[in-house]
Amino acid sequence: MRLTLERRRWLWAYWFIAIPLLFFLSIRIGPALYAFWVSLHQWDPIALDRPYIGIENYRTLISDGVFWRAMRNTWMYVLLGVPVSLVVSLAIALGLQQLIRFVGFYRVLYFVPYVTSLVAVGWVWRWMYMPNGLFNDVLGAVALGPFAFLGDPGIAIYSIIVTTIWQGLGFQIIIFLAGLESIPAVYQEAAAIDGATSWERFRHITFPLLNPTLVFLVITGVISNLQVFTQIRSMSSAGTGGPLNSTISVVLYVYQEAFRSMPSQMGYASAMTVVLFLVILAITIFQLKVLSRKNNEY
Repeated sequence: MRLTLERRRWLWAYWFIAIPLLFFLSIRIGPALYAFWVSLHQWDPIALDRPYIGIENYRTLISDGVFWRAMRNTWMYVLLGVPVSLVVSLAIALGLQQLIRFVGFYRVLYFVPYVTSLVAVGWVWRWMYMPNGLFNDVLGAVALGPFAFLGDPGIAIYSIIVTTIWQGLGFQIIIFLAGLESIPAVYQEAAAIDGATSWERFRHITFPLLNPTLVFLVITGVISNLQVFTQIRSMSSAGTGGPLNSTISVVLYVYQEAFRSMPSQMGYASAMTVVLFLVILAITIFQLKVLSRKNNEY
């Protein structure tokens, strides 16, 4: 029996959907489920015996001070890094939107750090933070410092947060510019004719219409900062999240337990990844519900 044209279209549509779905299941969902299985065992990759221990690894997490320190630091990367980067990138995007000449040049200039290797960015900023680095030279010229930016447990995490904000600005600026350019100019012109000030136009027109852009950037920013790793590995003391675990994140702690501990604590590290996965999933769902509801109110 020959298929109708509409049925053939449906079959081709399901075929094209099946390919990325299979990739997603094998690359994303499969490893996540396997990590949960590993977390229920005392798992050493090179050991022949990998005994099942149930939820013992999760019980150990509850009393692990380093894990809770890493979790607290991770939340600091999120709660400080995401809002500041969004405010700064939006301000820059609003400024770039007003430019008439060299617009492309400035967009590329701000975007270059985002496509630069994180390891290279981390080492350059580590050099600038050194006691004889650029920042202390500048501060010394005005009789301030020197500061142990990466050696002082009280300020080391803030130094790394500044680097993560700077590195991610380019992506957020480009997305904000796309969102700003999608807003019809007629809205701004009508409000200006009615006597609305620049602040009033931003508050009542620009910002509400940027809500879908903000939803996307908030979600991606939170997920990215919850998984921060390379900057800490490149910049912290000995790459271990020091000094005194003041900069360690959950992902870095997972790496240390899985690949640097002897013997490897792969099961324990997997338990941490499962917890982090559940945290990211819960936050993402919450953000989608709350921010989308806010968008509908507009």
